[in-house]
Amino acid sequence: MRYEAGGGGRRIAPGLVVVLAAAVCGVLVASLAAQQPGVRVNQVIEQFEQGNAAFGDEHWVFLSLTLSPFLRDDIEQAMADLRVEGERPRLTPIVRIPYWGVQQYQHMIKQFLSVGAMGIIVPEVETAEQAARLVETMRYPPQRGARYPEPAGKRGCCPGAAPAYWGLSRDAYFERSDVWPLNPDGELLALVMVESQTAIDNIDEILSVPGLAGVMVGPADLSLSLGVGTPGPNLRAPEVEEATATVARACVAHNALCGTFETSDVDQRLAQGFKLFPYPRTGR
Repeated sequence: MRYEAGGGGRRIAPGLVVVLAAAVCGVLVASLAAQQPGVRVNQVIEQFEQGNAAFGDEHWVFLSLTLSPFLRDDIEQAMADLRVEGERPRLTPIVRIPYWGVQQYQHMIKQFLSVGAMGIIVPEVETAEQAARLVETMRYPPQRGARYPEPAGKRGCCPGAAPAYWGLSRDAYFERSDVWPLNPDGELLALVMVESQTAIDNIDEILSVPGLAGVMVGPADLSLSLGVGTPGPNLRAPEVEEATATVARACVAHNALCGTFETSDVDQRLAQGFKLFPYPRTGR
């Protein structure tokens, strides 16, 4: 850095002042841009609105507690590693919790939303009622004059570190911490996993739940539920393929996010209408 003497101290050279001012303005503009409803914080929603698919480690990161010793600290650390000061995280963090649809999990969802999670995945959801509970848990109670009051939320105050994590002011966070696409300006994704014949039978009712962003097919558990394991999971069994196609058609009909953990043929899934993949474009 070049300095000039004068006035009993040191002054930064005028040219450098201009450079520094431009840099500061650039950071300020980026931060202010994130406050505007038209600028997405959630990259999965951003991709979907542009007609594109969202891939893990490219647009979002899949953080799962279902096959682990349930160490929440590890998830929070992984989320912290994505943080960019004053801007949205490098990747959108979406957390799969270790509670099935029939269980009570509201306390855990609040914890992850408060540290900045932008999406929650609940495994083993089989009914519309179970999906609706997720939406209610992720929403704040409707306030006077709310544009989208139903279904009424049950999330409690306060948002903790989430506003700073998203790169937003506290007020902007409250405005945008709602479920999409029910609230077009919302940045939260309520997602459920379809892993049984019962869920397949109820797929239209599940996708009709206001505030539910979409579903993800769990082909391993689905194959076991359908009785076509060998004896373990058989992800490409004809019965699983048929069920997967049923889910894809329903998602397209409802204009909902459709995700899958079966990524051996991404092109096939894209052609079916799948838009959400937890792994990079090349597979696991």
